[in-house]
Amino acid sequence: MKVTVKLYAMLGQYLPAGAKDNTVTLDAEADATPASLVARLGVPAEQCHLVLVNGVYVAPSERGARALADGDTLAIWPPVAGG
Repeated sequence: MKVTVKLYAMLGQYLPAGAKDNTVTLDAEADATPASLVARLGVPAEQCHLVLVNGVYVAPSERGARALADGDTLAIWPPVAGG
């Protein structure tokens, strides 16, 4: 199945070569989860602060169990600070 992955800010460095605009479409296993794709890309889990699947927030406790489907979009932001 195909899943679009968008990694924002400093997380973009974990995208494979050929990614454009911080986005890549990956061939994923049928049992893929947000956590499994994060691990596959080598992104440190603690750097995945905000995780959305098709625009819907996925809590940290659900990231290993939330099944992805063909055509899903996984978007991830790192923790940010500012004032």
